[in-house]
This record gives sequence, structure tokens and C-alpha cells, in this order.
Amino acid sequence: MKDTTELEGILKGVLASQNLAVIATQKEGQPFTNLVAFVATDDLKHLLFATTRSTRKFANLTADERVALLVDNRRNQASDFSNAVAVTAFGRAAEVEDAEREYFLDLYLAKHSHLKGFATAPTCALIKVKIDRYEVVQRFQNVLELRVRP
Repeated sequence: MKDTTELEGILKGVLASQNLAVIATQKEGQPFTNLVAFVATDDLKHLLFATTRSTRKFANLTADERVALLVDNRRNQASDFSNAVAVTAFGRAAEVEDAEREYFLDLYLAKHSHLKGFATAPTCALIKVKIDRYEVVQRFQNVLELRVRP
């Protein structure tokens, strides 16, 4: 079993190296998934993404704040079964409030500067997912969990 510091290092490495995550929301028990450009905070307590308020994912997370995000480093090769790492982040999503918006928008745009016009549009919401826990899968079936302290 890996210690917490080693597991945090693996998490930070995967989250920093990837630009896209698959987010899962739900409505009335029906799961929906979408790709989102994301960034993680250094303390691993939050993942951020931007979406327009007219999307199904925004409606879903507004109705039920529980979400999961999947981030992985696969390459679609046979070696992925022994080398790829998949991270699932479980948490609660909410639109970033005005008092925090500048800080979190700067963090988001530091990774995704090409999305500035989108992320700063009046129709766009910056979403902060407060992470409860991460599950990390390595070598196809080695599952480790990290609970995030508030």
C-alpha cells in the first residue's frame, strides 16, 4: 500500500498532465457524461471547470450537486493495462461565488489560456467541485483511495 504522500504525488502528476476530464452528473437516476477542461488546486481539495449555464450538465449539477470526474493517462495501447493510471474524483459541484471568482478563474486560465473568451463570457459559469475522495486505479486493478480533509 502506498503512503499518503506517494498517493498525493501520483494524483498531482496525473491531474497536472491531463487537460480533459469526463464528468458524470445525473438527473432522476439517469447518468450523463461530458468532457470538460479542468484544473486541480494544489491542495487537491477542488477541481474546476467552466460550462455555459444553458448546458444539461449545468442543469444536472444545479439539481444534484453530486458529481464524479474521471481523469486518466491512457494512450490506447496494450501497455495501458499495466501502466495507465485512472483517477476518479468524487465531490459536490457549485458555481464559484463572486468573492472567489477572480482567484479560481486565474488558476483555471493558467492551464487553459486558450479558453479565456469562453470562461469569461457572461453566459459561462465557473464550477468548483469540492472533492470528498479520490480513487486511483493502477495496473488495471490496484485500487487506492485518498479521502480529502476539509
